Amino acid sequence: AQAVWVRQRQIVNPSSMAVRCAFESSSEVGVFARLTNSYCVTALGGAENFHSIFEQELSKHIPVIHATVGNTRIVGRVTVGNRHGLLVPSITTDQELLHLRNHLPESVQVQKVEERLSALGNCIACNDYVALVHTDIDRETEEVIADVLKVDVFRATIGQNALVGSYCALTNQGGLAHARTSMTDLEELSQLLQVPLVAGTINRGSDVIG
Repeated sequence: AQAVWVRQRQIVNPSSMAVRCAFESSSEVGVFARLTNSYCVTALGGAENFHSIFEQELSKHIPVIHATVGNTRIVGRVTVGNRHGLLVPSITTDQELLHLRNHLPESVQVQKVEERLSALGNCIACNDYVALVHTDIDRETEEVIADVLKVDVFRATIGQNALVGSYCALTNQGGLAHARTSMTDLEELSQLLQVPLVAGTINRGSDVIG
């Protein structure tokens, strides 16, 4: 299976750090994990070594939580979060919500979102300060994002792609957008987000970044 670089910034130390891992036969590790500066959620079930890699690298610094969301393993696709909060879709069960709240830091607010675009990880890209969201996301959802994640929210596309969470990955230091994003779009988004952006691919040429 192909492997992907999982970058961890500032959590462990100021130097750049990367670990190669895969979820079973999939290199799309972002589908099965949600990593922020204050917690990490990994998919329950399947490859135990996947969870153990995150736990080994991060557990001394942040909680690493084994979980499902809506009885699925695609926790990275259906959730979005930062150090302030975690948003989960309406398909999240009460038991799953309680499990997350019991294991996340007290400073992290967990909120269920009633949003028809339920794959929140595909539709929202954020760091600890700003969020890009799908242009068709509900106004109420936009307000919840701003309130729970404590971010400024901007409706945007990435190179004409509305799924900003799939085609862009943001940190507090910078971001990666898919390879066909124009220089003009990169510059405009960089000014909007106040972090440097570059265009590129992962997993040997995949445009799906987030």
